[in-house]
Amino acid sequence: MPEDIGASERMLSQWQQSIEHKAERYQEMAARVQGMTISETSRDGTVRLTIGSNGILTHLEIAESARDRRMAEVSAEVMRTLQRAQSRIPELLQQAMAETIGTQDETANVLFNEAKRTFPTPPHEEPAPPLGREMRFGIDEDDAPPPALPAPPSPPPSRRPPRGQDEDDDFGGQSFLS
Repeated sequence: MPEDIGASERMLSQWQQSIEHKAERYQEMAARVQGMTISETSRDGTVRLTIGSNGILTHLEIAESARDRRMAEVSAEVMRTLQRAQSRIPELLQQAMAETIGTQDETANVLFNEAKRTFPTPPHEEPAPPLGREMRFGIDEDDAPPPALPAPPSPPPSRRPPRGQDEDDDFGGQSFLS
């Protein structure tokens, strides 16, 4: 019987060491991921930004050359650049997992799949037109005439019966109360 107790104690000790080792690897991975930053520059170079491992914007620079562009174009470029940066998070998370806890870990795979869902690859984008050499066809929203106002509604019909020609509302300068 003493052999069974000794074997049980060794098994329990190994299990505890395994858990402690795994916890250390998870802490190391968490520290690496928490310290990650991702920097991205727009294709035309007007936007540079940095995000944290949680995908939140921590730094944004917009080049002076952007002042010649419409604000809607600049803000769209910021969002495209942000999405490209965020889409790199799963790749960096997977790298940190491979270096610490391994990619075969079930919990690691759950974290990786969640990151892919949260930060998907951005849709394919068309190349931006060169600045200052833009061609437009049709009516631009800014140049379009305002929409026509609807015609005012017709007045409601009067409840009073129409007056005859001999009827007169004039009380001859007298008050109708007297």
